[in-house]
Amino acid sequence: MDTPDRDALDQALRKFQRELSAGTVALALLAVLATAPGPMYGYQIAKTLERSGEGVLSGKQSALYPVLRNLEGAGFLASHVEPSVSGPPRRYYAITTSGRTALSEWAAAWRATRTSVDSVLEGLLP
Repeated sequence: MDTPDRDALDQALRKFQRELSAGTVALALLAVLATAPGPMYGYQIAKTLERSGEGVLSGKQSALYPVLRNLEGAGFLASHVEPSVSGPPRRYYAITTSGRTALSEWAAAWRATRTSVDSVLEGLLP
């Protein structure tokens, strides 16, 4: 029986988490902005994700900005810059109508994927 190499397992887990995180961060960002009372800037979005994501999406603040730019480039978000009294100007993001449509479709795809994977994993996990 071969014994798994702990370093290889850890490396594989980190790779899996990075790949899994790629799409879920975009979905979570759209969800946060869809439920926000108004436009939000990056740090606010990161803190909201940290609180509501039970830590799963925390620690990825630097990864949020490229995703925000990609979502804006796709037309799913709109942004504007406002001066800040406590530092540099802030870029505020708001979800667009196209973003709400994408969110609805992505959420359905997420639920279908989650259900499918959960059914395969059932009985394997404690």
